[in-house]
Amino acid sequence: MSDTSRATAGGPMRLRDFRLLLAGAATGQLGAQVTLVALPLVAVLELDAPAFQVGLLTAAETAAFLLVGLPAGALTDRMRKRPLMIRTDLLRAVAMASIPAAALADVLTMAQLYAVALVTGVATVFFDVAHQSYLPQILPRDQLMAGNGALETVRSTAHVTGPGIGGGLVQLVGAQFAVIVDAIGYLLSALFLLRVEQTEEAPEPAAAGGSLRKEIGEGVRFVFGHPLLRVIALTTGLANFCTAVLMATQTVHLVRVVGLEAGGLGLVLSASAVGGLLGALCAGRLAAILGQARVMLLSVLVTGPFALLWPLSGHGLPGAVLFAAGSAVVSFGAVVYNVAQVSFRQGMCPPRLLGRMNATLRFLMWGTLPLGALLGGTLAQSYGSRTALAWCAVGILAVPLPLMLSPLRRMRDLPGPQDDGGAGTDAKADADTKAEAGAGAGAGHGTRRDTASADGDERPTPAPTG
Repeated sequence: MSDTSRATAGGPMRLRDFRLLLAGAATGQLGAQVTLVALPLVAVLELDAPAFQVGLLTAAETAAFLLVGLPAGALTDRMRKRPLMIRTDLLRAVAMASIPAAALADVLTMAQLYAVALVTGVATVFFDVAHQSYLPQILPRDQLMAGNGALETVRSTAHVTGPGIGGGLVQLVGAQFAVIVDAIGYLLSALFLLRVEQTEEAPEPAAAGGSLRKEIGEGVRFVFGHPLLRVIALTTGLANFCTAVLMATQTVHLVRVVGLEAGGLGLVLSASAVGGLLGALCAGRLAAILGQARVMLLSVLVTGPFALLWPLSGHGLPGAVLFAAGSAVVSFGAVVYNVAQVSFRQGMCPPRLLGRMNATLRFLMWGTLPLGALLGGTLAQSYGSRTALAWCAVGILAVPLPLMLSPLRRMRDLPGPQDDGGAGTDAKADADTKAEAGAGAGAGHGTRRDTASADGDERPTPAPTG
């Protein structure tokens, strides 16, 4: 039986290469979640940085999505994905290991933290684009929902366990030394990827007379020419802007307002991530029952109001519980939304455009992160962390609006693959969308079900991240 047949018959976990990909994601994500706690605490506790500098550090981590987000897709489409992921893992490992090395030499500064954040951010952009483009080479299309659900389960499990481990390590060895776990995680991820045996198709050579600008433009036209990709970009971009405000503010708020020590901070972030883990486990089943389009809308519409618990969190245990509860519910909706929309994107895009499509969407959706982080740091510095969190919650409430004003609100399921020849044309994409909307309005009869498998189901995810 072929690998594809085994995946179809028994799910993606039957495939050795997918299990290795999953193991690599687990080790990399666990290390990253430890750093989620440790890196801001290096700034807050070790270097006594003010709120704006903490926000600037978060902005530096995500600035790469604006700086190299678009060319990363075109460049990734020119390269084999697995070797690229291995190289970026090794680069991130070296960058993170430089922090404890500098601390031992007593030369650690905020400037180095900014540099490490920028380097790891650029490497992460290339890794993530390659990773999302590599999965369809390992799994058949009807298993993408199950595969993405398994990956989200791993990520969410890391979100639950990583911050708690990180908080404990910070109290045990100090924040500047706890980040070594992240370096080890990236090294293990690279080792797992080295063991993948899937023969990767060589990328198509660039056309004669082609240029990087033209290739980038092709990806941009494909995204903007599809009405559902446009609304996904707008929705997720807004959610990520608000998430960045939260990320830039939460450490300062939980330490200086709620009054938590490093271990307590880690436990709150771990408890917050439980919702994301439950969302990953439920995403595939919810999409099968409700429809992939409906679950995208309902996941953010129903859970968004719980963001209002963030600014209500005050000093002591009650404040910590309120903060964790709000984050857990919002994270549940975010992960369900992400599994549905990423699976749709991977299934409908022509393979040769996957890198550019993912990079264009990442540029649009993740490019808002540094802007949100700067705003969060500025608001927290000028008006206090409660005010920053209040504006963040208001923004989360607005996240479902683009979906509610789009054709998606009338749909049950999402369209299937789009031909290369139709890429970038509004007419064809709009026609496909209207056809799906009409089918979805017909009490669910005769609608497409192939993109929402019932077989299975990069930071915290209190909002959609893409």
